[in-house]
Amino acid sequence: MNIAPHISAEQFDIRDFMRLEAFPHFLCPGCGHGMALRALMWALYENNISMDDLAVVTGIGCSGRLGAYIDANTFHVTHGRPLAFATGLALARPDLHVVVITSDGDCLAIGGNHLIHSCRRNVNMTCLMLNNEVYGMTGGQVSPTTSATRYTTTTPGGNHEPVFDACKLAEAAGASFVGREVTMQVPTLKDLVSEALLHDGFSFVEIISDCTEIFGRKNQLGDSAEMILSQKAATRPDSYGSKVDTPFRPNPLPTGVLARANRPEYRANLVPAKQKELGGG
Repeated sequence: MNIAPHISAEQFDIRDFMRLEAFPHFLCPGCGHGMALRALMWALYENNISMDDLAVVTGIGCSGRLGAYIDANTFHVTHGRPLAFATGLALARPDLHVVVITSDGDCLAIGGNHLIHSCRRNVNMTCLMLNNEVYGMTGGQVSPTTSATRYTTTTPGGNHEPVFDACKLAEAAGASFVGREVTMQVPTLKDLVSEALLHDGFSFVEIISDCTEIFGRKNQLGDSAEMILSQKAATRPDSYGSKVDTPFRPNPLPTGVLARANRPEYRANLVPAKQKELGGG
């Protein structure tokens, strides 16, 4: 794969990658998912990945709707199952760049088992999990990543369950690339997604996003600008070198590449085994 020279934000136009006839989009004002989408498209552009060579698989939820706007081969599948569909696609069409766009509910709740085994198998695909701490599209229910004490429609007295750390789960299950970033850091997020796309094996990236309308309002977290600044503060040192204490997630919240392992991609073991079965060398 040819890697293009570094492209500035001014040279990159996301509209070249979008199905413009599908606009206006359905995302709420201030939703961080749009910034995550921009980072993905920018990473594809920098790495000269053709949209004809891209397959995007999405599940159910606000994140699942992003595929409708991407002018590539896109599949909108059942709740919690995008990684299962993507596994079959990646094995059948290894020539494609397979990207899964999922969310904290879709990936960690109903789809949690698929995540575990996708990490274990190490099939060559990239999973972008957009984490906004809530089931935003279906009424604002609690998710596995909802911060402790936060209010949702199903935790009117505050959430008493601990936060699920998706990155630690992915690493422990065997993902050979694991990373995390916040949506406010679009250039840095783009670089992380780019590394994930180029990785040979299963790559998992948690993208900390914000749900202003459903989650932010209920918990009085301010507008979108205030929410993403709070998220950034939870991951970036202040001018005195200390971490700012925010209610979003426990501090410190590590970002960047959190784990990278050099182990065989799934097909590397599968193909020789099939050749041996057929009597090949």
